[in-house]
Amino acid sequence: MAHSTSSKPAPPTDLHPLLQRHQALVAQQRSPFTLRMHRALSWLQRAEAAGADDDVAFVCLWIAFNAAYAQDLGHGAVPEQQAFRNFVGDVCRLDKGRALAGLVWQVFPGPVRLLLDNQYVFQPFWDALNNPRADGSIPDHWREAFDDARQRVHRALAQQDTERVLYEVLVRLYTLRNQLMHGGATWGSSVNRAQVRDGRALLRRLLPVLLGVMMDHPAQFEGRPFYPVVAG
Repeated sequence: MAHSTSSKPAPPTDLHPLLQRHQALVAQQRSPFTLRMHRALSWLQRAEAAGADDDVAFVCLWIAFNAAYAQDLGHGAVPEQQAFRNFVGDVCRLDKGRALAGLVWQVFPGPVRLLLDNQYVFQPFWDALNNPRADGSIPDHWREAFDDARQRVHRALAQQDTERVLYEVLVRLYTLRNQLMHGGATWGSSVNRAQVRDGRALLRRLLPVLLGVMMDHPAQFEGRPFYPVVAG
């Protein structure tokens, strides 16, 4: 019998528990939270289907992350950086089993250090490059900011400050996300392979844990999605 080519690939084993937990939450009551989780899980599954395509996988993983964390909390516009910081703080505070900490300190230490020492995912580097002096030279003030950020992260690593390290990692990955989503990189380019490959690996391990923490505390993340479902 011929198999349909439109069927979705089976989710990886570690996503099955999240899909089951989501179904259980939906069975209790559909909510803005279950909608955001549904969207996040759909993009997480799509990232798995990307195979060896690190660019597509990273973009899908970032969309999954965005679907999970972006929510309209109803108190006016919050700057994205502050919303980002608040979200990271919330999930770390609620991570009673220290699953996120386990990732940062047991699984990620090498890739995290490499990412945080990479100037090409540090936004002030690109800001300086895109705003040269009158003589065409690149302002070097970004180096001081880069060194300050590295020292800050190294202190956080020494103190095992999961929230600070995780926030800094996501900020760097946000810069990488901007490069890809705004057409600042070539698909399959050899120039940025290391950060795309490492970014994919980091998000792939991080997202299931992060979504698990959120599902443990759905009431804490009940903000409406900015693009709710509208009946036609």
